[in-house]
Amino acid sequence: MSEAESSSKGARYGDDPESTVDAQARVVQQKGLLDDVIDGIQLGLLVIAFICLVFAVVFGSSLPTVFPATQPVYDFVVGLPELVRAAPECVAELWAARPQSLAELEATQAALAAWLRDLLHWLPYKQCVLAFSWATYLWEAKLNIRQRRQLHEVRRPQAIASFISRQVYLEANAYGLDKSSLQLVKDAFGQVQTTLVIVYDAVPWLWAAVDAWAGLGGQHVIVQSVLFFAAASLVSTVLALPFDLYSTFVVEKRHGFNKQTVGLFFADLAKSLMLTMALGAPLVAGFLWVIERTGARFYLYAWALMAGVQLLLIVIYPTVIQPLFNKFEPLPAGELRTAIEALATRLQFPLAKLYMVDGSKRSSHSNAYVFGFFRAKRIVIYDTLIDQCTTDEIVAVVGHELGHWQKSHTVRMLAMAQVQILLIFFAFSCVINEPSMYASFGVAGTPVMLGFLFFQYLYEPLGSLLQFAMNVVSRINEFQADAFSQGLGYGEQLASCLIKLQIENKAAMNPDWLYSAYTYSHPPLV
Repeated sequence: MSEAESSSKGARYGDDPESTVDAQARVVQQKGLLDDVIDGIQLGLLVIAFICLVFAVVFGSSLPTVFPATQPVYDFVVGLPELVRAAPECVAELWAARPQSLAELEATQAALAAWLRDLLHWLPYKQCVLAFSWATYLWEAKLNIRQRRQLHEVRRPQAIASFISRQVYLEANAYGLDKSSLQLVKDAFGQVQTTLVIVYDAVPWLWAAVDAWAGLGGQHVIVQSVLFFAAASLVSTVLALPFDLYSTFVVEKRHGFNKQTVGLFFADLAKSLMLTMALGAPLVAGFLWVIERTGARFYLYAWALMAGVQLLLIVIYPTVIQPLFNKFEPLPAGELRTAIEALATRLQFPLAKLYMVDGSKRSSHSNAYVFGFFRAKRIVIYDTLIDQCTTDEIVAVVGHELGHWQKSHTVRMLAMAQVQILLIFFAFSCVINEPSMYASFGVAGTPVMLGFLFFQYLYEPLGSLLQFAMNVVSRINEFQADAFSQGLGYGEQLASCLIKLQIENKAAMNPDWLYSAYTYSHPPLV
């Protein structure tokens, strides 16, 4: 290879020391300690799998005799072919045994209910929680690692090369890698923390400590539950604080986003804690009171309570809560205000207020949204969005947001959330009085507060699947809102603005397809 060819290839792949772009490429390509740890763990797992395979081949049917711990796995693997062969016959038998009358259907339901009750009696709850928790963590960690590998890529996809410069692409990947590093460490810490809490029964210990500190003697369960909620929230906040500080004052500052001072950060933290206590304590008390008073069908009343609280928060959050953190001002008169009001009039959107919020006080990230019920709807635009985009582009984004309103996306997503909450409460009603669940975690009695906490651990895998489904629906809604704005004649302006926001926010330009499919609520750039 000639010297010229070598130099040309080096510049292309990020090896030219004379190029600022290639210097950035080397930063993106460089693998640090975390990448080495990930590679080491994966290599170790492959070696272990290979050794297990060798042992299975060498010892064959005598493997369980030599290594008794492998008996369950051996029995499963050996019996798997027979299980597969018998599957069609089992399906046929189930179909032949299907209920043929209402009486048979009722009998089948009773038999299934009895089987479920027996299952709930002997289910190893703590082991299930640990298994579910680790399965969810490993799946999501694998997705994060896939995304991290994609972020190390220095070559742009051809689809975006015409409007995304290589420098911009590399800066976005560098930002993504820093966030990925923090997320992987935070998730690993959280998983170890969760495992220790479950294995060493830290939850019942904190429950007993709160009772001893307050001198309740186990007589005022609702008061004890509220105090437990406050203590658990405080502990959770303290444990998350180092990661939040690093995210704000290292990662976000390094990439030019953070505008917060340390004082503002802790002021926001104090406000958030006070709001958590002010809103969470009455909610916990009301939730437990409803369960105590309404019996076996409490899930219907608890769901009604939560639905009412959610609707209340939707109303008061933009008008009462968010102004505690940001300053809202009417959008000044001018070209932008006139254009947005004209669009609202054109679509018969009941615009009551048009605000500008000082998002730049904390970050240079930008946004715009619509909120409100019935005839009192409001539009909020971040000042950062106004700085980053033209008037027509902002109107195109507002058109996108009004597309969500026109197509009732917010109402539909809220309805889906309500169905999910009802499902959670109904499933909880199946185990709320199951002594074996509480005993599995070292709890004496059946305090509902702890029962619901343990149930949330059990529900985690299903919750992840439902969140994935919500993300799929959300992405469909985003495409529809884009099409709505395009139909208003703002297609080019919307595309231009979305590209600008992608650049300004340094969002991942070419995410891993599986990672984005599972985690993204908005469509990626490609």
